[in-house]
Amino acid sequence: MRAAGIGNWDELVRIGGWDVGIRPPMALGVEAAGTVRDVGSRVTRFAPGDAVLVHAAPLRDQGAWAELFLANAADVAAKPADLEWRVAGALPVPLLTAIQVVAGFRGGRDETVLVHGAAGVTGGLIVAMASATGARVVATCSPRAARRVRGYGASETFDYRNPAWRDQARLRAPGGFGSVANAARGEAAGLIALVADGGRLATITGDPPRSERGVAVTDVYVAPDGVDLEAAAADLVARGLSIAVAGTCGLGGAAAALERVARGGGAYVVLPTG
Repeated sequence: MRAAGIGNWDELVRIGGWDVGIRPPMALGVEAAGTVRDVGSRVTRFAPGDAVLVHAAPLRDQGAWAELFLANAADVAAKPADLEWRVAGALPVPLLTAIQVVAGFRGGRDETVLVHGAAGVTGGLIVAMASATGARVVATCSPRAARRVRGYGASETFDYRNPAWRDQARLRAPGGFGSVANAARGEAAGLIALVADGGRLATITGDPPRSERGVAVTDVYVAPDGVDLEAAAADLVARGLSIAVAGTCGLGGAAAALERVARGGGAYVVLPTG
């Protein structure tokens, strides 16, 4: 193990809101980056010494906040050489979530996508993955995050604190957005009115509204996928994009870091050998 991410999902595991196949006491952590020490007899994609990253659930033995981690080979991805270790440790869950949100969108130049809550790590990556499909992407975030969100590929941003932002957004898609992605807690129900008839609304916050007007509503829960993770990580690096890591800690500081994350403190990373 070289780095393991600390995210809001780890708090869900801790309090029992996400069953990852192992009951406490256990090490937390469902995403990681490190160097392969050994492989099973049927593994052909990886060999000892390979640099990899992974999101794993259900867990095989224990969580990733440890010196060693056991993962299914199908969940593992090769780490791009130019991807920093601490970023690689915090990337798998939000990047896979973004991939799986965008997979339900039509994409292409004829689609305009709205991403609500784009300032967060996952929201920003949804912008990046949606823009990669060729769609025109508009997003909500704070003015302070606007430059970074546009760097991910958004053509325009709206200040979510402005009560008129929905009216401003409607001017960009008078018939409604073909696809809307929600990454802000408690906001999904308020977005369905912005979706075009027969369009798509995907939320990652566990609060999907009831469908109306033929809108396809999806409650996205991240699933491991080593092949998709590998391709998306390579694409992200090739585009010169990354994610912000708020801080790092050793194993002894992981609990305190998780408290900060749960209060909205951004992504942290455990460095097991640090």
